[in-house]
Amino acid sequence: MSSRLQLSPGIIGRFLLQLPRNSTGETFSLDVNLALPGRGVTGIFGTSGSGKTTLLRCVAGLQPCDHGSLVVNGDRWQCPENKRNTLPVHRRPLGFVFQQPSLFPHLTAEANLAFARKRAHEKIAEPEYRKIVDLMGVGHLLNQYPSALSGGEQQRIAIARALLIKPRLLLMDEPLASLDQIRKREILPYLEQLHRNLDIPVLYVSHSVEEISRLADHLLLMENGKISREGAATELLSRIDFPVQLGDDLGVVLEAQIVERENQWHLVKARFSGGELWLRDSGEATGETIRLRILARDISLTRSEDHHSSILNRLPVKVLEICSDTDPAMVLVRLQPRPGNGDARLAGATPLIARITRRSAHQLYLSEGCELCAQIKSVAIVK
Repeated sequence: MSSRLQLSPGIIGRFLLQLPRNSTGETFSLDVNLALPGRGVTGIFGTSGSGKTTLLRCVAGLQPCDHGSLVVNGDRWQCPENKRNTLPVHRRPLGFVFQQPSLFPHLTAEANLAFARKRAHEKIAEPEYRKIVDLMGVGHLLNQYPSALSGGEQQRIAIARALLIKPRLLLMDEPLASLDQIRKREILPYLEQLHRNLDIPVLYVSHSVEEISRLADHLLLMENGKISREGAATELLSRIDFPVQLGDDLGVVLEAQIVERENQWHLVKARFSGGELWLRDSGEATGETIRLRILARDISLTRSEDHHSSILNRLPVKVLEICSDTDPAMVLVRLQPRPGNGDARLAGATPLIARITRRSAHQLYLSEGCELCAQIKSVAIVK
């Protein structure tokens, strides 16, 4: 967990309740303690039935919870000792975005936003309204009715509507779950922009590694109604022993800065704590900080650096650990970027993870401490 997250918890809560899971009388228990950052995105991740949505409903006040307490950035929203100090749902200054946009079908997009604007806890000035409309890229959709909009466009209107309430906390419950892959990729850049510009805490429920790795600063991993792990998202998602089986999604998440652009080849160079990587140019500005995912399946290993290869990215690494994979034909190799050209800072870089066959590990004579070259295709790096 980073020091920023440790020093400024803004959401402090405790929820303990039991709910009937099905008609057979089986119960589901939620038992969580929260101490979360007061800004940024906290991802709530886990398999179906782990309690993600129940937790979000408790925070919103939609799920009755006699043994629950909640303080958001210094304001008490829920108190088990004194029910009169517990805010009802309609008085909690929060925005909620569900899986389905739930727009009023008889109103235009603009009228849907106007409805939220009237319910705002504070008056929304016209410049602020325009900023939110521009942020979500919905200005050209305002005269349309929901039936004329795509699923991604409807969800962008729904997010803008939630922001126009002027919430102190934004709750998002799998907002992309009902969208196909094309619509998800259409809306993710808007969510990333929202992440960069929003100055309130966001709780983001998802079971998608792609969404969590692109958006979350902090991460809660839920299992059986409890928080099994929590910490900085980039750290937890980069662990070989991550408790949820990620399969082909296993990899690492890195923060990098754009330092160079090759217009001729439509490539940019991004520098991270372990070196530099060439990747496709998506229009980022030089100096901009971006988040990258390097999947374990996309790293190959070689004993010597091959300059006659189509692979542009070659990083000197040292083997930290060799672990069994769930597939008996494969192993996972943790790799530490090692200092090159006198740069001792690489010794503290985020380790990479490679998935290779056992046969390849045998042919390379892999062992802990040996030095290699990690090769990463530019086209395989996920932004």
